[in-house]
Amino acid sequence: MKIFKIKEDITPEIANSLKNSIAIDTEATGLQIPERDKLSLIQICDENENVYIIQPNKINYIAPNLVSVLENEKILKIGHFLRFDKNALEYFLKCKIKNIFDTKIASKIVRTYTDAHGLKNLVQEFCNKSIDKRQGSSDWNKDIEKLTNKQLEYAANDVIYLHRIKTELENMLIREKRLEIFKGCLDFLDTRVELDQKGFKEDIFEH
Repeated sequence: MKIFKIKEDITPEIANSLKNSIAIDTEATGLQIPERDKLSLIQICDENENVYIIQPNKINYIAPNLVSVLENEKILKIGHFLRFDKNALEYFLKCKIKNIFDTKIASKIVRTYTDAHGLKNLVQEFCNKSIDKRQGSSDWNKDIEKLTNKQLEYAANDVIYLHRIKTELENMLIREKRLEIFKGCLDFLDTRVELDQKGFKEDIFEH
């Protein structure tokens, strides 16, 4: 794994190097986006385990090269709980993320033998690794050059295993004949994010 720290936007060369699929994640100042909290970091991992940790411009969030990748329908974006990351990225970067695979949704649909669907649980089961989540409650808004190695490693761990996890979950979805209902959930995610942004946080399907 190689970690690259980037300010504001990836270069055109990096954007052109991202093919087929990428893993994505974000860090923010809190969980109430967009009404209170701000997007702090964006993590991308390519198929060669290169991790790009990007600190966006906090004034205008302009990142055309990154946006071109997120909106590219030919590149699959793999994330865990994309309801949050899609919301943050689309709101602040003013883009529309296309072609996604959400490992948390997939896990809930196909790993019905457990109620443990966190990223740490998936990494343990499918990658036989134990990841440390203690750095999660960090000040991600400080200058990227001031982040510690442990913080950078934490941010990288949120994306480095997602390609493997996606492959394993997709195979299970196909085996259990639940791939189509999973795809239907992904189609609904756009609407779920829009509901979040309009303040409808509760499950609108409950009685």
